[in-house]
Amino acid sequence: MTTDPLAGGSEPLRDTLARLRHGQKSNVNAAAYSRWVNRPAGRLLAAVAYRMRMTPHQVTAVSAVCTFVGIGCLAVLPPGVVTGVVVALLLALGYALDAADGQLARLRGGGRPSGEWLDHVVDATKIAVLHLAVLSLWFRHLVEPGHLPLWSVLVPLVFSVAASVAFFGMILTDLLQRRYGTKADPGRQGDQHAPVLGSLVALPGDYGLLCVTFLLLAWWPAFVVAYGLLALAAVLMLAVQAVRWYRRMEAIA
Repeated sequence: MTTDPLAGGSEPLRDTLARLRHGQKSNVNAAAYSRWVNRPAGRLLAAVAYRMRMTPHQVTAVSAVCTFVGIGCLAVLPPGVVTGVVVALLLALGYALDAADGQLARLRGGGRPSGEWLDHVVDATKIAVLHLAVLSLWFRHLVEPGHLPLWSVLVPLVFSVAASVAFFGMILTDLLQRRYGTKADPGRQGDQHAPVLGSLVALPGDYGLLCVTFLLLAWWPAFVVAYGLLALAAVLMLAVQAVRWYRRMEAIA
């Protein structure tokens, strides 16, 4: 097995995948889609990118292109089977590549601050813009034809606020815990048992589940119900997480 982090093209794919499995982050607290779909898909994409001698920055850029093209299609195309499939696939691929860039960085010997910054900026942008694209679609195809009242546009707006605040809270909590040396090492996959129930409970807040939900664009009533339930879950989970994060900050001496 090659030990040169830049010599990806000469290493068999199975060996690269084996090294990635060994260095995988712990699945503790990982939501179901991320745990069983996105991380394995990201691992495969990271291995392929490694063999192609791509950098983590390049993988992040490809992830951003897939994600924002998908969001653009959501904002301007009429709802239907084709739109739903295209949007869901592009967002899911962008999400898998988002998992791949970090795995690729670890495979190449560790990430750089610029890579972490770029990854977070792309994530913060997509979280906010995605729900604004839903708002555009919602208004044009539900409110204007009279299918739903005007106040219903609060659903994607509230979802956008909850998702953005949750992301900011997670990043800020992580930053402050690192600064004051109270962040526990999550370990690697296999270091500790990850309860299946915990992953299932966290599923409603999983970005991957939101990506899959866009397949329902072919049938508006189902999409409205599913998206509305995910928005409600985002608000409730933010409330719970905010209490937990605050308690962690209070515990810092």
